[in-house]
Amino acid sequence: MAFLSVHVLAFIFGLLGNIVSFLVFLAPVPTFVTIMKKKSSDGFQSIPYVVALSSSLLWLYYGFLKTNSIMIISISAIGIALEIAYLTIYVIYASRDAKILLLKLLVLFNVVGNGIMLVLTLLLLKGAQRVNAVGWICAAFNLAVFAAPLGIMRRVIRTKSVEFMPFTLSFFLTLCATMWFFYGFFVKDKFIALPNVLGFLFGIAQMTLYMLYNNSKKEMPMNRQQQQKQEDPRQCATVIDEPKLTEMKIVLDCSTGSLAGSKENNV
Repeated sequence: MAFLSVHVLAFIFGLLGNIVSFLVFLAPVPTFVTIMKKKSSDGFQSIPYVVALSSSLLWLYYGFLKTNSIMIISISAIGIALEIAYLTIYVIYASRDAKILLLKLLVLFNVVGNGIMLVLTLLLLKGAQRVNAVGWICAAFNLAVFAAPLGIMRRVIRTKSVEFMPFTLSFFLTLCATMWFFYGFFVKDKFIALPNVLGFLFGIAQMTLYMLYNNSKKEMPMNRQQQQKQEDPRQCATVIDEPKLTEMKIVLDCSTGSLAGSKENNV
């Protein structure tokens, strides 16, 4: 009975993980609706979707190497299909420079990076060694992705503004990490469970920061540019610090790109 219970719990959390991950994968849909309406992808970043595609390909490979990994295979396949759809829409409406950058990123992450890993693990390793090697690569990739929000969290603390760290996204990423941690725990897969511990902790930290600084923006003193706008309303179109806004949005893009990339920067 205990044996059956563990398998049932693993199935439940794996199914919940698939559902939540699917919702996170769908988060960029409004962004691409906007791109299609504008008929231009200028001002939007392709990096999050390239990283998400690379991550999904890695986990799909890992899922095929393991036995009884239908939950990993299913969500990875869904992620690959959606990211390819997003990138296809992006490239249709992208400028020439953006298309070249996207091509370089795809070659770097999905041809060179994943290609070398695939060839080396197939030629040099067998059986459990191959599974463990790919598992560690997937775990390391996820750890790097989960650590990415440190940049936006640091900016939230410095600026006391949560404008570019939406609570809903942080909540769903935390929920996603929780589901996959328990799935990894019940199937005894450390490569799934361990990275999601960090994902859960960073998610809690982001939501805590959001609650701390959500209302602080109203209490912040005006900076020099805001004072200038108040003194001379005609200057409102020229004093906005666009480079800083863009940089903050790109940081958020990169921090969520492995799962969704749902907050795009429209410059």
